[in-house]
Amino acid sequence: MSAQTVLFDAPGPRARRRHTILTVFGFVLAAATLALVLWKFSAQGQLEPSMWTSLFTADVWTAYLIPGLINTLKASAISIVLAVAFGLLFGLGRLSHLRALRWVCGVVVEFFRAVPVLLMMYFTYRYYSNNGVFTNDLNPLAAVVTGLTLYNGSVIAELVRSGVFSLPQGQAEAGLSIGLTRGQTLRSIQLPQALTAMLPALVGQLVVILKDSALGTAVLYPELLQAAKDIGTAYSNTIAAYIFVAVIFILLNYGLTILAGRVERRLNRRGRGPRKGGKAAGVVGAGADGVDIEAGDVGGR
Repeated sequence: MSAQTVLFDAPGPRARRRHTILTVFGFVLAAATLALVLWKFSAQGQLEPSMWTSLFTADVWTAYLIPGLINTLKASAISIVLAVAFGLLFGLGRLSHLRALRWVCGVVVEFFRAVPVLLMMYFTYRYYSNNGVFTNDLNPLAAVVTGLTLYNGSVIAELVRSGVFSLPQGQAEAGLSIGLTRGQTLRSIQLPQALTAMLPALVGQLVVILKDSALGTAVLYPELLQAAKDIGTAYSNTIAAYIFVAVIFILLNYGLTILAGRVERRLNRRGRGPRKGGKAAGVVGAGADGVDIEAGDVGGR
């Protein structure tokens, strides 16, 4: 007789009936809330066709939405590249066998994880403006990129560290057994597997970068949220403009998630595929007896 571990017992007839009642009540409550919101919008004239049709005119797109979208994507793309580089560098630093390097990287990561992104944007914008580090046109962009890079790079560094620690100990033993140093084992064996394992969490952090770029409106960066505010001022349709821009953000984040899912599937296929000469992709070297050693198998031997 086999034992089976379950989180909870299967609900009985009364529990299923209670769950059904609560589900129906939740749907009714959500529908009532939505109807109330729409009624309020209608009472204030926010559902008039003219409020929404103006969002699809050429003037709105060329003067507001397209420039705002380009600025949002530019700030997000630069921040993503720099945050990933920052995270890999300091994540590996926190995994170093040198105590001083681990301590310095740990202080940097913990500090920037604790400081709010908006506060870093304010501080760096004021610093760049007062010291003439960049031109006046680049100061807002530089402040947004700096804040997003420091905060999200610190989070990615922790993802790298936790991803490596989550691997079986046999992965490190596999590299050391074939003569690799600790650093070579970390870079060649552990880090690639950790990056693949933490890809879903990494995608979530990239979505955070894209969303937090909207904070740039606080330092006068003309991104997509600022474009919505300008549209609402120019056409007196603030609610419609914000809802429309929110839909754009949702589509951007959804596209980023789909792209990351394809990258993850491609990495998984490459990790299982054959290599030239008939060796599996997991083979990392040969043992003293001439038998191929796989990073994923050493831990179980």
